[in-house]
Amino acid sequence: MDDTAVRPMRRDDAEVILRIYQAGRRLLLTTLIAATEAAGIWTIQSGIFPENIASLALHTRLGFRVVGTRERVGRQHGRWRDVVLLERRSPATI
Repeated sequence: MDDTAVRPMRRDDAEVILRIYQAGRRLLLTTLIAATEAAGIWTIQSGIFPENIASLALHTRLGFRVVGTRERVGRQHGRWRDVVLLERRSPATI
């Protein structure tokens, strides 16, 4: 799999997988938020490893909220990992 993927789900939502390294995280995420709102997509979901405090904090600052933990769903370096599930609902489309 590439470092990015977009999978259409229903007409008004989409799944986007991004592996964002240091530079440009905030810009890329704010651009994604603006683009999804312009397209009428009302929910963005994000899965983050629990120890990635910086990414969790950035998502929270940009309006995401934790909705739960998906157990043993992410695989990294040959072992299964828990992933914190966050979502952001667009105030523009609610």
